[in-house]
Amino acid sequence: MNSLRDLTSDAVLRFGPYAFHPSQRLILEGDRPLRMGGRALDILQVLLERAGDVVSKDELIARVWPTSVVEEINLRVHIAALRRALGDGQNGARYIVNIPQRGYSFIAPVQRTLEATPVFIDSVHAPQHNLPARLTPVIGRDSIVGSIVRQLPVRRFMTLTGPAGIGKTTVALRVAELLLQHYRDGVWLIDLASLDDPAQVADYLTNSLPFDTGLTSRHALLVLDNCEHLLKRCRTLVDDLLAMAPRLSILATSREPLLARDESVLRLPPLAVPPASALYSVAETMSYSAVQLFVSRARARQQGFTLREQDLNAVRDICRRVDGLPLAIELAAAQIDALALVGLQAQLDNCLQLLTQGRRTAVPRHQTLKAALDWSYERLSPLEQMVLQHLAVFKMGFTLDAAIGVISSAVLPPMHLLAIVERLVRKSLLSVEQANVTPRYRFLNTTRTYALEKLENSGHLRALERSHAQYTSRARWFSGVPLAAEFVE
Repeated sequence: MNSLRDLTSDAVLRFGPYAFHPSQRLILEGDRPLRMGGRALDILQVLLERAGDVVSKDELIARVWPTSVVEEINLRVHIAALRRALGDGQNGARYIVNIPQRGYSFIAPVQRTLEATPVFIDSVHAPQHNLPARLTPVIGRDSIVGSIVRQLPVRRFMTLTGPAGIGKTTVALRVAELLLQHYRDGVWLIDLASLDDPAQVADYLTNSLPFDTGLTSRHALLVLDNCEHLLKRCRTLVDDLLAMAPRLSILATSREPLLARDESVLRLPPLAVPPASALYSVAETMSYSAVQLFVSRARARQQGFTLREQDLNAVRDICRRVDGLPLAIELAAAQIDALALVGLQAQLDNCLQLLTQGRRTAVPRHQTLKAALDWSYERLSPLEQMVLQHLAVFKMGFTLDAAIGVISSAVLPPMHLLAIVERLVRKSLLSVEQANVTPRYRFLNTTRTYALEKLENSGHLRALERSHAQYTSRARWFSGVPLAAEFVE
């Protein structure tokens, strides 16, 4: 097949029922324009220029994103959007095929014609959205982002959960960016963090959207960000929206599930951190996403920053001690020019310095890790706050029996303590691991540091330490065997 690479300004490429006008960035099905984003059109043009050939993924990325470093998931998502727009695979029509390990090929016959008169179309619009501009790449989340992008249009309602600083908003916004071309009526961010009154949620949603006729017939994606303090109202709102608008999709972020009907919950894990075992090369260390993020942000802060072999243990220690939390890693990397790696590592002995360093360009709750934790803590009941503080006496993981033995009291009987611990797990302030039959609970290092400071300020730390020591002695006495792991300090 002849190459179509040398296109004149008035060339029109025809295939199936479609006509592509490269000079106008326009594709028609008959006389109807298809809604298609700029990147999808760029990909289509490259594939049409090389119709019948296999175009490698690297070449496509280089042609479509010539000045940017992007993940392969970008290409896959736009290819999928392009196939959907063309009806690829429907009624026997095939246009774009994936050649495993090689790339993509446009396999339908393509004809080039010349038309001197341009097509005038008034109804072609740019994608509709209110998403903020992303200033830095998203690191270490390709698999999760790709999974949500594939599932969300089908499942319609998904909730991202996880602790403060884990990157729920970052992942949600990246998903929204990649789905811009899929939703005919746009992608809309509704940030609920500034609302305290549940009665205002519906009006706030309506005022954030550009639609005069409501959502009933809209094909759109809503990103409901920061739902945790308005759970009951958000639950009702989501149920109502999905029932009345069958083409609507919703992606929510919350530190705990909404428990709404048909909710698919995805708990966001920390970034991958290097193991405690020895590291032998820069390349090995850079294979972990927590290190990739640290190095990326350190380079943005300190020109010429390079990870060297003598730095590997320090960087690993930093990433592990902040639990692989993206926000904590970014805050740590921001201090690289002032403290250098050795100084930064020393500051992490209690994390307090890190907790109070700020990012002036972020929203208030993301400017410091302390602010992010304050956001969760201030929304706990007084009894939940007390339990969170008291549990910080455990340096390692602990069982429910250990928690009852150390902090239970007349004010806090065992059954109440169990219910509160389960609520703290749902709110992403504790994690739970199923060790054999007995669940074990654990703090993130940063959360424990925060809670321990609260406990010390309350004046109850010494009493809890004595209770912990007494319970440890009793457990050792009655067991007659080496102490359980929750007491290995």
